[in-house]
Amino acid sequence: MTNRAFNFNAGPAALPLEVLQQAQQEFIDYAGAGMSIMEMSHRSSIFEQVNDGAQSLLRELFGIPSHYKVLFLQGGASTQFAMIPMNLLSAGKSAAFVHTGSWADKAIKEAKLIGETTIVASSEADKFNRIPSLSEIQLPEHAAYLHITSNETIEGTQYAAYPETGDVTLIADMSSDILCRPVDVSKFGMIYAGAQKNLGPSGVTIVIVREDLVAESPKSIPTMLRYDTHAKNNSLYNTPPSFSIYLVGLMLKWVKEKGGVAAMEQFNRDKTKLIYDAIDQSGGFYRGFADAGSRSLMNITFRLGSEELEKQFVKESEKQGFVGLKGHRSVGGLRASTYNAVPHESCKALVEFMADFQKRNG
Repeated sequence: MTNRAFNFNAGPAALPLEVLQQAQQEFIDYAGAGMSIMEMSHRSSIFEQVNDGAQSLLRELFGIPSHYKVLFLQGGASTQFAMIPMNLLSAGKSAAFVHTGSWADKAIKEAKLIGETTIVASSEADKFNRIPSLSEIQLPEHAAYLHITSNETIEGTQYAAYPETGDVTLIADMSSDILCRPVDVSKFGMIYAGAQKNLGPSGVTIVIVREDLVAESPKSIPTMLRYDTHAKNNSLYNTPPSFSIYLVGLMLKWVKEKGGVAAMEQFNRDKTKLIYDAIDQSGGFYRGFADAGSRSLMNITFRLGSEELEKQFVKESEKQGFVGLKGHRSVGGLRASTYNAVPHESCKALVEFMADFQKRNG
């Protein structure tokens, strides 16, 4: 197809053309069933194979140990902000957070509604343009867990390495960078992610959680908000977002065909280097927002000399087929989200547009 947009949306985000074409081919009749995956019972053997297959492939690609559960839930990562403290924050304990920006802030606010919270490190004084160093993190003795946001989509920052927490459970919101690089899952008690950036479409949230953390959720919270409810029912306690799970499975097959997560990391580093180099070599015409040591592989944030020039950049880029380059309304500026499915060709085209725009406006 020649009319595909250069899609740099922050989420929902780009999906591989091959995945969309396969879904298109199977849309009306999946696996010879005479119906779409959206029409069939989630109790059917066909859908159970889809559900189990997606779980199995995620385990394989991400190296998930056998004593972890893989759950497909609804409500987005935002629901997890509340579910985590409801299930894991007991009386006398505190939920510890590293405050890195907009999404960490949302998680902190939800946890405060449930119980005691402690901010153990923050980059707020630097306008969240960096990830706090690991040495800045000081855990309280009564910490129930440490929560981090591995990648901040709005500010464009990402952890280069993860904190060592000893006996304290480490929990990560990886909504915007899961599968962008290999991760030692065993360092975490829980990893969760909305699918709509690197794993598929909106509608399903992936939760990877150590079995001991969900063995027995508190009986005092609603059934649907208990992790053990979903763990005991293979994510099929109620009707799941079946089409989203199906597309997650196709996306995971695509990652495997591309060489797996290690290959994804190299692919991401290669394509994002094009854009970061264009910023750094522009002589100050483009200015990166994130500190160099905290730059994200997934969300590249940058500024121009004035808001007027930034508006002109967005307007002209849209006429050239680029989508999603306007920064988040809360911080302004410009942002290119370069998730796994964003092609190298799109990044190359953006760099060429940036050079031309600078030539005409520098």
